[in-house]
Parts: sequence; C-alpha cells; structure tokens
Amino acid sequence: MKLGIIAKPIEKSFQEAKMMGLEFIELCVNEGDDVEEFYEGRQNLFRWIEEYGIDIGSIGRWKSHRINQSGEVIQEELDRCFRLIDIARESGCKNFVAGCNYVGELSYYANCSAAIEFYSRLIEYAKPKGVKVSSVNCRKENFVNNPKSWGIIHGHLADLGIKYDPSHSYYDGGDYLKETLDWGHRFEHVHLKGSLMVNGIRVDDPPAGLDQTDWGSFISLLRARGYTGGLSIEPHSSFYTEEDAYKGTLYTIKYMNKILFKD
Repeated sequence: MKLGIIAKPIEKSFQEAKMMGLEFIELCVNEGDDVEEFYEGRQNLFRWIEEYGIDIGSIGRWKSHRINQSGEVIQEELDRCFRLIDIARESGCKNFVAGCNYVGELSYYANCSAAIEFYSRLIEYAKPKGVKVSSVNCRKENFVNNPKSWGIIHGHLADLGIKYDPSHSYYDGGDYLKETLDWGHRFEHVHLKGSLMVNGIRVDDPPAGLDQTDWGSFISLLRARGYTGGLSIEPHSSFYTEEDAYKGTLYTIKYMNKILFKD
C-alpha cells in the first residue's frame, strides 16, 4: 500500500509530498471548481510529476449533481467527468472517483437505475484508457455509500470500484470493519481521515492516529482483502490548524508507516 495526501494542484503540493516522504497526491476537482481551467493547466501537473517523482494517485469530483429531477444523467456533468478521466489517463493516474446524488421525487429503484446508467457511461469511457472508476462513500450529495446501495449498483456493475473512508461509516452509525471485510475486495482507493465522536455527537476529524478509528484492524482487514492501493491522508480537523495541522500530518505519516512496516 502506498501513502499519499489530498492536496491542491500546485507545485508546492508536490514539493511538500516529496519532503514528507509520501508517494502520491490526490486531486479533488469539486462542484464550483473550474474543470476546464484544471484541464488547460494539466501540462504543469505532468511536469511536476516528472520533476519531483510524486504521482497522482486519484482524481475525484464531489458534491455535483449527476442526475436531474427526471432521473436522467446530466450531460454537462458527465462531460466534466470525462475531462477529468482524460487528465487521469495522461498523468498515469489509475483512479477516478465520483458520487451520485439521490433524487427525492424518484423511487429508490429509479435512483439506483439512474446511478447504474451514470457509472456505466463513466466506465465505458474510462476502461479503454486504463482508468478505474469508483463510487465514494461520502454522504454529501451522494447515496451510493453503503452496503445496501453497493449490493444493487456494484452488484450489477462488476467494474465499479469503491473509494472508502471509514469515518463516513463511523459517523453514520455503520460498521466500517464489517464493510471492509465484506466489500474490501472492491476498494480501489482509501482515505485516512480521523474521527472523534462523543455521546453520538461528532466532535472533530483529528489527524488519523489521534482519533477513535481502529486503524490497526482496518489496515489488517485491507491486507486480508488483498488491497494494495493508495492510502490518502485527508487533513480535515477544525482544531488542528496551521502549524498543528502540519505536525498532525507528520504524526499520521509516522503512525501509518509503522503500521505498514515502512518505518
């Protein structure tokens, strides 16, 4: 398993990743970000990959609506995803991740059918380019995030992977260890984000290793399910900020390297 971090598409991100001994960065081009601007600047990414020896482990797009009120795939959003898949292919990145929104006016069956159509079209476009498409288990503007939806959508789409973050399951009352045991063979990318909850209330997302996640068991289950992909650190704390945020990231790297026998 490779250790990396979610970062901005700027040269400093590659420099810092190299300095911290990481192997990749992950790029997120979310709702509100300019996909065309990102695409036009892709040559800089290619240059920094070569110069610093840091790969792009995943490119993702969160929080966008992919399905309209009639249950149809939104073509403009699909085209944006195609652009990002093109950048993934050109940069040597093997993973593209995206969620799919739920339309309240439609039945669960109709929503699953629409999600299958959306992911099918992504897979059809990405597979010949050597890019793997995965759903995300984030809960924001996305319902393809749990075993119920996976059983239908991933059960139908054998080529659809899963980007997994144990904190999302933990905060939602799920069992992230059981989900990993049952579905870890479909994981293509993993986020390392800490979680801290007291009396059922979410307190903060501290650096991984300073939280309540059973990282040792989680990593062991990933090994048991044959996972060899990326582990992407996601700094997300409201209280570990500025210098403490940096120190927290260094702590997570040291902590994870020990679990991965890389220290």
